[in-house]
Amino acid sequence: MALKNYKPTSPARRGLILVDKSGLYKGKPVKSLTEGKRKTGGRNNKGHVTSRGMGGGHKQKYRFIDFKRRKWDVEGTVERIEYDPNRTAFIALIKYADGELAYILAPQRLAVGDKVVAGEKTDTKPGNAMLLGQMPVGTICHNVEMKPGKGGQIARSAGAYVQLVGRDRGMVMVRLNSGEQRYVRADCMGTVGAVSNPDNQNQNLGKAGRRRWMGIKPLTRGVAKNPVDHPHGGGEGRTSGGRHPVTPWGKPTKGARTRKNKATDKMIIRSRHAKKKR
Repeated sequence: MALKNYKPTSPARRGLILVDKSGLYKGKPVKSLTEGKRKTGGRNNKGHVTSRGMGGGHKQKYRFIDFKRRKWDVEGTVERIEYDPNRTAFIALIKYADGELAYILAPQRLAVGDKVVAGEKTDTKPGNAMLLGQMPVGTICHNVEMKPGKGGQIARSAGAYVQLVGRDRGMVMVRLNSGEQRYVRADCMGTVGAVSNPDNQNQNLGKAGRRRWMGIKPLTRGVAKNPVDHPHGGGEGRTSGGRHPVTPWGKPTKGARTRKNKATDKMIIRSRHAKKKR
């Protein structure tokens, strides 16, 4: 999908750059594969705000996506490519040979009418899913499982992918976009290709209101608050905070490492924080 510019009929339109969605299906999603979605406004079941910056936005329906791809050796045909308001990637409606319908994440270069299949080992073409241990080394893939049968967790966002770089004792080594290299079990599933809509990051929303339509509210900077409201607050004139960046509750932010999981530390070969060689 290409980017779309607009004529400068207003200040907001002047800078507006969006992904051209003219090639997507224009109707409603399959009703049996959707359910209603209530907005939380960032509040929990007690009404307390637990995630700031959320609220409002257009009404949405949740589309059920098949992240597991465990319907093996049944060929499916791509009926259409659709927009999904719940994610940055596009989704594809698959109709299997037995008549079942399912949504999957649409990879790049997948078109209407293409055939896809999932199995223990299949052809390495976009949209096909198979065990990571059966993929050739060097394959680009997405929607990668971390536990067999749990469903894809890695590389699901627009334009994302991982690359298989090796095999070792029932494990495969994958390189993530962050630069991290890690082990994943060879009996986990992955889908061939990179996720669709790589131009998502090149959009310019043009105005604050378009962000509000997405349900994202503005956040006040800590340095603009009073000391009673934020650790960065107060000071005569404009100040820069006077300490390393922290949250309103004093926890370090902006790069402070918070990972504490000794059980899976051994799966990481190279950290995404490792210094890159010049």
